[in-house]
Amino acid sequence: MQRAERLLDMIQSLRRRRRPVTAETLAGELDVSVRTVYRDIGALVRQGVPVRGEAGIGYVLDAGFDLPPLMLSPDEIEAVLVGMRWLAERADPALARAAEDVVSKVAAVLPPHLKPILLDGALFAAAHPGDVPADQVDVAAVRAAIRNGCKLSIRYSDESGQATQRMIWPIGMTFYDRVRIVVAWCELRQAFRHFRTDRITGLVSLEQRYPARRADLFRRWQKEERAKEEAALAPQPRTTAPASSLDRPEATSASAAG
Repeated sequence: MQRAERLLDMIQSLRRRRRPVTAETLAGELDVSVRTVYRDIGALVRQGVPVRGEAGIGYVLDAGFDLPPLMLSPDEIEAVLVGMRWLAERADPALARAAEDVVSKVAAVLPPHLKPILLDGALFAAAHPGDVPADQVDVAAVRAAIRNGCKLSIRYSDESGQATQRMIWPIGMTFYDRVRIVVAWCELRQAFRHFRTDRITGLVSLEQRYPARRADLFRRWQKEERAKEEAALAPQPRTTAPASSLDRPEATSASAAG
């Protein structure tokens, strides 16, 4: 690996972390010696990269530092391409268009020798079959409510077709091959619930913010989901068959009289 490429990988490794990372950890990731990491950290600092820290404690990259988009590696270009093509096939129309725009913008700033990877890449996401359930509302409004931390009033039809009116606090969305799921706190159930976007039959976006931080709610939801998974994987207690008439204790005279 050339030094310039290694320095770029080191910046990427630091940028992925919010807490200081030790030189030993960086050395293991980059497959170099700890001494080389110290030299490379010094080189980055001399070039103006805002790396803070010291030997034995760890290093962290100051917030706000970024690299120009043309510094993408071939693997990163393919990751962008596959991710955006996957979204273009499975997201709502507004997000699908945004995915196509991302690919176009990345292509516009790539150097000539990297453009074929993006424009002629052999990696793609399979197209949907034609029986994917269609959304009845503008899912872009749901995503906007998630970003802004605002409430949504929705009409929802469950699997049996029963319709209910809900006031929800949307905190996230999960994308599956055929459906999209809104993760939200439901005021009606006073609990976290999952709503399929294709079963939302009506939607009103409210300017009212819900009285909690979205990040805090999301962590609570994750904790509950992990607890459910752990409970499902835990060994189930053995059930004891009821005693038969042959081995059931005989009643005492007192209990028989009682």
